Amino acid sequence: MNSETKDGWFDPEATTFGDRVAGARESAGMTQAQLARRLGVKLKTLKGWENDISEPRANKLSMMSGLLNVSLLWLLSGQGEQPEPPTDAVELSPDVAEMLTEIRDLKTQLSQSADRLGRLEKSLRNRLLQDAMND
Repeated sequence: MNSETKDGWFDPEATTFGDRVAGARESAGMTQAQLARRLGVKLKTLKGWENDISEPRANKLSMMSGLLNVSLLWLLSGQGEQPEPPTDAVELSPDVAEMLTEIRDLKTQLSQSADRLGRLEKSLRNRLLQDAMND
């Protein structure tokens, strides 16, 4: 969302899966309710995906890619050709754009920390299990 982002609306290093879903949906001119209906899921489910609370199964991911006219690679990783920016994109003041960028950065850091915490917990459980078997 700052001047360094491609086309002024998408930063592949700061966006999450949910950000990409929401951006592609807006670019396609669909509301959350419309996309949820077309995918055959509840609105709450789609909101969970866009808010990075949950992730779709492979079949829904594939359907979403087709409905939004984006590649699976882009949807999952942000790599590759991105959709056109929404036509009603509003020019943001520099301070608002900076805050949005900081929020996205924090979301990315939190996600990475959660992944790291999960791996560490798994390693600890395995180690405790090994120690229990050796006693």
